[in-house]
Amino acid sequence: AYGIGWAALRYFNAAGADLDGEIGEKHDPETHLIPLVIEAALGQRPSVEIFGTDYPTPDGTAIRDFIHVVDLADAHARALEHLAAGGESAALNLGTGQGHSVREVVAGVGKLCGGRVPANDAPRREGDPAVLVADPSKAQQLLGWRPQNSDLDTIIQSAWKWHSSRSQREK
Repeated sequence: AYGIGWAALRYFNAAGADLDGEIGEKHDPETHLIPLVIEAALGQRPSVEIFGTDYPTPDGTAIRDFIHVVDLADAHARALEHLAAGGESAALNLGTGQGHSVREVVAGVGKLCGGRVPANDAPRREGDPAVLVADPSKAQQLLGWRPQNSDLDTIIQSAWKWHSSRSQREK
């Protein structure tokens, strides 16, 4: 109504932690996959549940697009700069355009911690799609934004660093 520009930034699976290990995510109850897997690897929970192993995906588990929180912060800054320069308003998907399965995440954490992560297969959750991956091309075109820290290893390593250091401090 008043000519105010806007940007609707649609996150896919926000994950990871501050690359220096100072800030991370902790929810109660925890519902995000990567922290759940890390907690199981650290012995803070008995296991992680893998909801659905019969999806039409290469390993039967759901595939999601994980985007590092540092890359999300960069997208926010770029969106503000874009709008301040008079750029058009837009709804933008923030993801990598590539997905990773639940089993890939579990294996990635296991590789990092040097052990097997206790995991239990469970039925699918109603309404969960087999694959959910972003098309970030509009954010790339409009903002010049490309994720720089969103490969799965970097996401897991940054989250592991934060969770494991937090675990040590709490002992």
